[in-house]
Amino acid sequence: MAYSDKMTALARLGFAARGLVYIVIGWLALNASRTGAEPSDNQGALGSLSEKPLGHVMLAICAVGFAGYAFWRIAEGILDPEGRGSTMKGKVERISYLISGAAHISLCLLAGKLALQRTSGRQGSPGDETAQNWSAWVLDMPGGLALLIGVGIVLFIVAAAQAHKAYQASFDELGGDVPAPAYVRWIGRFGYGSRAVVFAVVGWLLIAAALHHDPARAGGLGDALKELRAQPKGVAVLSIIGVGLMLFGVFSLVEARFRRISVPQVQGPLQL
Repeated sequence: MAYSDKMTALARLGFAARGLVYIVIGWLALNASRTGAEPSDNQGALGSLSEKPLGHVMLAICAVGFAGYAFWRIAEGILDPEGRGSTMKGKVERISYLISGAAHISLCLLAGKLALQRTSGRQGSPGDETAQNWSAWVLDMPGGLALLIGVGIVLFIVAAAQAHKAYQASFDELGGDVPAPAYVRWIGRFGYGSRAVVFAVVGWLLIAAALHHDPARAGGLGDALKELRAQPKGVAVLSIIGVGLMLFGVFSLVEARFRRISVPQVQGPLQL
């Protein structure tokens, strides 16, 4: 199999792994809206898979998929195969690819450890504790207050980008000579819209932690979902967002099959 075929297959496996994780996150959020249980984040979703039949096999596949996805995203950010870097929007997109790649390296390592049973699966949202510890470290730095607010603002910008994608719902990155069917666009629209809400809430939690100089107010995906449930009509809101995150997972599975993937050409030790 040629390098480009290997890289494409790994990227598609990464989209599929992301889809599986988001379906689990959305389902746990929907369950939490009905039962009052704790919502989950990416890490918690992977931990829950370790307890399922053939869970370690699924985790091993996810680890390989996340590794391929991370490699593809980082190579996209560095090598820019589609020539996006000539504009400010393109430069921001390339930075987002690098951040996404780094995040998926973390998920790859966690999925690998769980698959090999070298760590125990944690339920709920372990990422919230990480966000709080990281926020405490940032606030103790010179200029940490401004930096943490800046990160929150960046997350608002990411949320706006996700909302804009949901509004446009063109999804031109899906392959084919004709636009994606209307029902696929609605799945993507609802999924991206739900992610926009979550990113915005996480950003607000970070800004609140900075303004009150209280890292305990910071949080990740799990705390964002809990914050939504705590609002008026929060049960209904969390139910809607849970369904939306599940649909984002479904859309990721569609991308795994139909997305056009531009494979950066690398030389030397980076080549598969």
